[in-house]
Amino acid sequence: MTTVKNLGIWMDHSNAHLMELTVSPIQTNIIESNFTHQEKEESHNKGEKVMHNKEQHQQAAYYKALGETIKNYDDVLLFGPTDAKTELLNILKADHNFSKIKIEVRQSDKMTENQEHAFVREYFSKR
Repeated sequence: MTTVKNLGIWMDHSNAHLMELTVSPIQTNIIESNFTHQEKEESHNKGEKVMHNKEQHQQAAYYKALGETIKNYDDVLLFGPTDAKTELLNILKADHNFSKIKIEVRQSDKMTENQEHAFVREYFSKR
């Protein structure tokens, strides 16, 4: 019998908190988007089109980094307050490499680290 690897990811457009349930206590690793507010301001000064292109490229790199991590898991929960989780889900659904990974999306508010851990534990305990 193989162990199912579960991963919870609280995310928005600027960072993702990755929590692997197989580790006790749960540890949080963070992946950050390179498109910071400061960078947005600098790009915006160069023009709307430049800012939009830069944001799209850096957002794609952020989602790709998350996808590389998600490949190592069997069951993934994406949750958070923005549409970033749904955007990532749509990208992953379009890639056949993720077809055997169970990925679900849940809406949530901003949370403390302890609240995130409890949310992930509760979700996977019902499975």
